[in-house]
Amino acid sequence: MPILPQDTLRLVMPQWQGGDEPAYRTGALILDAMLPQTAGPREVIEVPLDGERAPVDGIKSRAALLTQLQAAEAAIRSHDPAAILTVGGDCLVDLAPIAYLNERYDDLAVIWVDAHPDIMNKSQFSHAHAHVLAMLMGDGDADFTAAVKKPVDPARVLYVGVNDLMAQESAYLKDRDMTVIGPEALAGGPAPVLEWLKASGARHVAVHFDVDVLDPALRDDLLFNRPDVPADAFEGVATGKLELSQVIEILGAVAGETDVVGLAIAEYLPWKLISLSRSLSALPLVGTAQ
Repeated sequence: MPILPQDTLRLVMPQWQGGDEPAYRTGALILDAMLPQTAGPREVIEVPLDGERAPVDGIKSRAALLTQLQAAEAAIRSHDPAAILTVGGDCLVDLAPIAYLNERYDDLAVIWVDAHPDIMNKSQFSHAHAHVLAMLMGDGDADFTAAVKKPVDPARVLYVGVNDLMAQESAYLKDRDMTVIGPEALAGGPAPVLEWLKASGARHVAVHFDVDVLDPALRDDLLFNRPDVPADAFEGVATGKLELSQVIEILGAVAGETDVVGLAIAEYLPWKLISLSRSLSALPLVGTAQ
């Protein structure tokens, strides 16, 4: 049954602490302003720019992230929506929405459109946005996995666009027999995604769309195009290989076969606008420079 606009919660969560990158906050607010107005409820999670960023028990900005997670949970529960559009922020913004949707829908499939699998743990990386899908499957820091009352079944997760896996990532996915459809397999269109979806039997889908799945050679609004870092700053880190038109085609095809009840758009970084925002914030009466 199609989801009605008034039954969709827009959750605006300009969280940056999960990626330890304040620019994610501005990117989320710009993204929210660009999207069409919603006919349903809208909630904006308060995300401060200050606070302790040093790792506590292996996770940077732990206190802020947990506070924001609890606020997102409360906002979602207050509306009990049939669907959630999450506007982020770093990838950790999808923890509360997908946890909720997996409780609500017994047949939920999760399509993770990303260059990275997001299944690291705090012993490997202190930035919690790289832990989020593992947390949703019940793996990871107990303070965060407490939000996941019903862990996502790895068999019901499809990776789209993930590439150049690190050894520990490959081992994790292999151990759980998880499915990856890489960029090369998508060159001919969305058929591989639809085949997996049909085999899954899912009638409801939650999509996580990290814009870094897109090719940074074709766009300037991605993490890997950050203008103030050396050219080799991201050496060894997987970068996206898809075009936006491909992602739109894939997700349109998915929506034609199932009810998309979740969509998170994360990690949008329009560097030129972010630079302009920082400059303007130094003007009198505007605010404190970020």
